[in-house]
Amino acid sequence: MFEEFKKFALRGNVVDLAVGVVIGAAFGAIVASLVADIIMPIIGAVTGGLDFSNYYAPLSSKVQAGLSYADAKKQGAVLGYGQFITIALNFAIVAFVLFIVIRGMNKMKRAEDAKLDVPKAPEISADVKLLTEIRDQMAALNAKLVGRS
Repeated sequence: MFEEFKKFALRGNVVDLAVGVVIGAAFGAIVASLVADIIMPIIGAVTGGLDFSNYYAPLSSKVQAGLSYADAKKQGAVLGYGQFITIALNFAIVAFVLFIVIRGMNKMKRAEDAKLDVPKAPEISADVKLLTEIRDQMAALNAKLVGRS
């Protein structure tokens, strides 16, 4: 059973998938940082510091008005629609960035494939090469004979 598991775990597809997941997680962290640390502050500056993450609707009478979302959650049930809007906006930005990256990669791959698809000159068979040499020799001999007359 161990040998069978080892065969399964070390197959190329499983290893490729594992590498893809690890790289995907690292790429996700990079994109999340891009969104949180670069894009969202720019959006906040353009919109006058708008931050949806603290928008909520209290579902309990225990929740006091004017608290931050984190503090309101500690007091009772709240509907955090602002946090949902922020995460949905982050998702849209991440999806767009990934779309741009994958689109660029596909464009580069198509360009590379176009270079590789250049048709090569067909291979000339040995018979045709021999006949070509005979023709060229006969033409040269004919030119010598015509020059003597």
